[in-house]
Amino acid sequence: MTRRHVITALGAAALLSRNGEAQEAAEKNGGPKSGVIRPPRTSPLVCAFSQNLIKVPYPELGMIAQQIGYDGVDLTVMQGGHVDPHITNVDLVRAFESVRGAGLEVPMITTTLTTINEPTSYAILAITGHTDVHLYRLGFWPYNFNPRPSPDDIPRRLAQVRSDLTGLIAYGQRAGMTALFPNHAGSFVGEAIWDAQSIIGEMDPKWIGYYFDPSQATAEGGVSGWEVALRLALPRLKAVAVQDFTWVKSGDAWKMQMCPMGEGMVDWTAFFRVLAQSGFTGPLSIHMEYQKQDELGAMTKDLQFVRKQIAQVWA
Repeated sequence: MTRRHVITALGAAALLSRNGEAQEAAEKNGGPKSGVIRPPRTSPLVCAFSQNLIKVPYPELGMIAQQIGYDGVDLTVMQGGHVDPHITNVDLVRAFESVRGAGLEVPMITTTLTTINEPTSYAILAITGHTDVHLYRLGFWPYNFNPRPSPDDIPRRLAQVRSDLTGLIAYGQRAGMTALFPNHAGSFVGEAIWDAQSIIGEMDPKWIGYYFDPSQATAEGGVSGWEVALRLALPRLKAVAVQDFTWVKSGDAWKMQMCPMGEGMVDWTAFFRVLAQSGFTGPLSIHMEYQKQDELGAMTKDLQFVRKQIAQVWA
């Protein structure tokens, strides 16, 4: 999907228009820059997960995301993402400038960081914090159970993750960056929230919070477990990822299969109601990890679904 293709499709499709405030910002000489003071938000900042637009080079990312109708971009800073810090750090600053130049915000970045032993960890946090972006999603910690089950497997792993986080939080404090712990189904620390809570519960909420995904919580918690997990996360909730899924059987096993928003298992009405009642106004990143033929049409449809949910409960 090239810039030309996207712009052509934009001209032909009936896309969701931006709200007046965001459109006005986009028209003001390149949009908001680092350090601009914005009025307090009254609803979530709806962002494109930049991996959805991975075919679009980062110099054009902001323009395309703005024309589709997003408020901001959740920028992927990792191997295979829009910015690969193993190649050059200059691209990170340029990517921020590109998005902001289109009038959009970059409230957070998504990384794979799980330890300060990663050579790029401090550079990512220092540069990002210096450019006035202060949230970063952490990577994932698999449980790595031993072949022979042991009662010490889980406590040992949680202790390792606590040690890793202690180092990352120290780096984050120096850079002004807050870490976001993701919940991810499938034998990862944080899959049920209680395990992550046992690690970060006593840590300073200014420097570490949650990046909550209701689809992953639904897969782990079923009918009502997702809400328990959400309510446990709410006091530290900094950002939200939204995507939907269905269960499919593959051989003898049931697996998650991602699908368009509103067509899967997540109870979006209940989820957004709880989120609105909590007063959440942080970044909400729309993921699209499912197969689609019309990429632009799928992005527009998912965005419209999210906008409708927000309009109903943040009114």
